[in-house]
Amino acid sequence: MPATLMNQRDLEFMLYELFDSEALTSRERYQDHDRQTFNEVVNTAKTIAEKYFLPIRRKLDIEQPTFDGKKVHIIPELKTAIDAVNESGIGAATADYDLGGMQLPPIIASAAGSYLSVAGGVGMGYNMLTTANANLLQAHGSAELIETWVKPMREGRFMGTMAMTEPGSGSALGDLTTKAVKAENGTYRISGSKIYISGGDHDLSENIVHLVLARIQGAPKGVKGISLFVVPKFLLNDDGSLGDDNEVALAGLFHKMGGRAQTSTALSFGEKNGAIGYLVGEEHCGLKYMFHMMNEARIMVGTSGAVLAVAGYQYSVDYAKNRPQGRLPSCKDPQSPMVNIIEHADVKRMLLAQKSYAEGAMALVLYGTQLSDDSHTSATAEQRQYAHTLLDFLTPIIKTWPSEYGPKANSLAIQVMGGHGYINEHPVEMFYRDNRLNPIHEGTTGIQSLDLITRKVPMNNMQGYKATLAEMVKTIEYAKQYPSLNEFSSQLSQALDTLSVTTQAVLSAMSTKNIDLALANSVKYLELFGHVIIAWLWLKQSIVATKAIAEQPHQADMHFYQGKLQACQYFYRFELPEISVWSNLLINTDSTSFDMQPDWF
Repeated sequence: MPATLMNQRDLEFMLYELFDSEALTSRERYQDHDRQTFNEVVNTAKTIAEKYFLPIRRKLDIEQPTFDGKKVHIIPELKTAIDAVNESGIGAATADYDLGGMQLPPIIASAAGSYLSVAGGVGMGYNMLTTANANLLQAHGSAELIETWVKPMREGRFMGTMAMTEPGSGSALGDLTTKAVKAENGTYRISGSKIYISGGDHDLSENIVHLVLARIQGAPKGVKGISLFVVPKFLLNDDGSLGDDNEVALAGLFHKMGGRAQTSTALSFGEKNGAIGYLVGEEHCGLKYMFHMMNEARIMVGTSGAVLAVAGYQYSVDYAKNRPQGRLPSCKDPQSPMVNIIEHADVKRMLLAQKSYAEGAMALVLYGTQLSDDSHTSATAEQRQYAHTLLDFLTPIIKTWPSEYGPKANSLAIQVMGGHGYINEHPVEMFYRDNRLNPIHEGTTGIQSLDLITRKVPMNNMQGYKATLAEMVKTIEYAKQYPSLNEFSSQLSQALDTLSVTTQAVLSAMSTKNIDLALANSVKYLELFGHVIIAWLWLKQSIVATKAIAEQPHQADMHFYQGKLQACQYFYRFELPEISVWSNLLINTDSTSFDMQPDWF
């Protein structure tokens, strides 16, 4: 089997036909770039992926990091690969020039990163968390913090983490107990334990910069009393060289179902005198600052879900085109040649489902990435605020829909390949295992659904909700000029009606009924909304494909665009109708799950 990474033609479609990334070069921040430089960066990432990551992909999965009681051991080839990324500049692709970055649009960096993620499993997770850590500090840290910690992270010499979760509180951050005591010199002494800290210890960089949530002594209880601190693994001397150990101890490694290249750690801070921490911003504002990184990480999680879905789909398509087995039901001659399994209707169904999930999810995460960029680099303050409103509202869906439907796509990839999909000689079973974490970390599906319906929908007089629906209505109106798309535009319009009625019913139930009952089916509301969003993005892709077909492209592109239209049709006929069932459950405030008693299980 040839090694299949991303579909380069589809990436080009997303970047230049669907989202018109080339137009970004008119913005001041990106005026040094053009389409050629964008492509060079993506191709460089592809080359690094194929040269350094792909040969060790299976080894990274099989040979997990180990801890001998003193030091973490990771296969040395990973550091070589990560060093290649940093030396290419891609590790700081979106960062400012004066911090060692390339000032590339995030959507281009995301496309480049997709090759590295597919080839290296979650080996690139170290870089991604470091970028998010540095972005937070650049946005909320002092000039001294930026100079001391951000620059070495942009250079790839230091790496970063976020340390939130504790053994006793899990996702309930308001219950965290990690303590911070202010010292006379203005620093803080940090003590406490954190678990599931990705990249919490390793030998891939000189230093590790932990962003730690802690409660200053005497602070209010709950989330309002949380502050954020930089707590490095090693302190620095006055000349910037590494100094003393900072009492950040590795208590152990977690051994994971997937994503094995990236360490998941239990950390102990300040077991003796307290680890030295440096306050980020103001006291008691830590959760607000950390959400800067968390929201960025949520887009990263959604992107991981989408990219792994695309990779599994590409691999299973390639397998199906080259695997002869059986004959069509219409063939009665047992002596006739076997057909490749891609000829079987049920295999086509599974491939279409994967395509609709994967490419729909990819459009969603790239849209979110572009909104994030627009919120900072659009021409006017009004445009920037509008992009922020859309992104803030859509973040729970951007994180969750790809992370739920990505594993579904990977499961279908395994099914398409049958027994070959289930063994580790092929990577689709690894894609599934790697992807299965995505519905869990950075806020579980249940947490995201509660955030969507209790906060994001009603927030600011439903501003984000209304803006999102308005964007979909614009697309429906635009699609009406293409008669071949009437089926889709009409169905999406009906789906918006269903969504509106459902939303009002849930909001009403929240104010008139037991709130726990009203929110018992919140996950189905998020799934319903997510399906409508994906249907909208498929309509947008179909508009582009329809226009392109009218220009009579060469045969390969004609097949590509026809594939887009067929996947859109699949999603509208097989997937979108499910929202009616979910809507009925929500409108009727179905109590099946709520009424279930613990003793009945």
